[in-house]
Formats: sequence, structure tokens, C-alpha cells
Amino acid sequence: MQIKRIQAEEYQLVASLFDQYRVFYGQLSNISLAEEFIRERLEHNESVIYAAIAEDGVPAGFTQLYPLISSVEAFRNWLLNDLYVASAYRKQGIGEALIRAAMEFAASKGASFIQLETAVDNYNARHLYENIGFNLHETGASFLTYRFQLN
Repeated sequence: MQIKRIQAEEYQLVASLFDQYRVFYGQLSNISLAEEFIRERLEHNESVIYAAIAEDGVPAGFTQLYPLISSVEAFRNWLLNDLYVASAYRKQGIGEALIRAAMEFAASKGASFIQLETAVDNYNARHLYENIGFNLHETGASFLTYRFQLN
């Protein structure tokens, strides 16, 4: 498996995965919307996307990060907003590898933390985040916010 940062011209590598991710969260499948959304984020440098490419060359998962900019602290942290691994590739460490790539990226940019949210009832994701070392930061009615301190 290879973890690689996706460039704007490679948006189609993760568009189908992004569509599947949206369906997982209750949205209707719309591949053209997924392609356009991913392409625009990358073309406008609004997000950073890492993809896991399986040995057979198939994109197996992705993660998308958005900047969290603090005017008061005058620096940028990162929100790991999207993480998805295709069902055929789950339980192989791909999610963790994508998270670790995101953490390495954020640290290389001088961020002090990386943050993510997950549904309260997404026990598999919560277990993964906690095993990696993310700490519960905030609780809401349906979502939990986790942070990992980078420095």
C-alpha cells in the first residue's frame, strides 16, 4: 500500500471514494458532484488530500484536511474532516496509515494540533482515534470532537 498526497490533476483518484463516504453519511450518490467538489478543493488549495493506493493500484481510502486558522494565535492547525476506507480494504491498517500521514503533514507545517469529529455511535472510528492517541476535546449531542497535540 502506498500513501500519497493527491494533486489537483489527480482528483479522480478519490472522487468515487468521496462519493461512497457521502453515501455512508446518508447522502445520495452523485459522482459528478463528488468529482467537482474534490477538484475545486484541490484547485483552490482549500484542502489537502491523502489517498491510500492498494497493491493492485486501486484507491482504497482517503483523508481530507482543512486548515483551522487562528488569528489570535497567528497560526494554522488542521481539521481531519474526512476519512474513508472502502469496505473491501478495512481492517488492514489503512485508516491509521492515512491518519498518521495527516499528522505528519500537520506537524511539518508547524501545527500544534490536529482535530477531528465523529458521530457518537461510530464506535470503530472512536476506538481507532483513541488508540492512536487522540483525546476527547468536546462532546455534543451527536458528535464528539477529538484532538491530537503535535507539540
